[in-house]
Amino acid sequence: MAIKGKTILYLAAAILMSLPVVSCRSTSHNTHTYRPYHERRNRGTSSTDDQSATTSQEKKKPIPQQAHGLVSDEWARLDIKLGRKDNKKLYKELKRWLGTPYVYAAHACGEGTDCSGMVMEVYLKVYDIKVHRNSAKMLEQNCQPIDLDDLREGDLVFFATGGDERVSHVGIYLKDHKFVHASSSRGVCVDDLRQNYYATHFHTAARVNH
Repeated sequence: MAIKGKTILYLAAAILMSLPVVSCRSTSHNTHTYRPYHERRNRGTSSTDDQSATTSQEKKKPIPQQAHGLVSDEWARLDIKLGRKDNKKLYKELKRWLGTPYVYAAHACGEGTDCSGMVMEVYLKVYDIKVHRNSAKMLEQNCQPIDLDDLREGDLVFFATGGDERVSHVGIYLKDHKFVHASSSRGVCVDDLRQNYYATHFHTAARVNH
């Protein structure tokens, strides 16, 4: 009987050793997956910026990284022709900011910035105008709303991205429907007001009081 008992134990041990080893370590890579806005809205969640935008323009071939981000390559891809009346100083300054990573409450070119921080610094450098640090207060205290047809380079475009009517994001308009802003997912970049996400969340076009 003792021998039979030992045989059973050996067989049990052999079966256990033959089973595949399953690791309990997480296999996730901590990547961000942003659901389309309508799906997040149905779930009752909200957004703090444009991080849920999944447009066809964002699915383009990756741009080579250089310096502190998507600088010369993204700028060269823009279909924007500058004329004699265009503010070259504005375009030159915004080009410096392209590719700066998004960092909440920061406003340092090349290091990190949020949307209002970038706008604040650009306006101070280009126009010598100090605007409010908060996007909603910037619209309220420093700007005059204008019609979309009156937009011109240097004007500001505001968005309500939090699921309600409150202003929560701002960018600087260029021309041909393009604007520069600090995206929470892509850093300082150029987008088009006609893209579905921005068209849906657009709040106000405004001109800074000089």
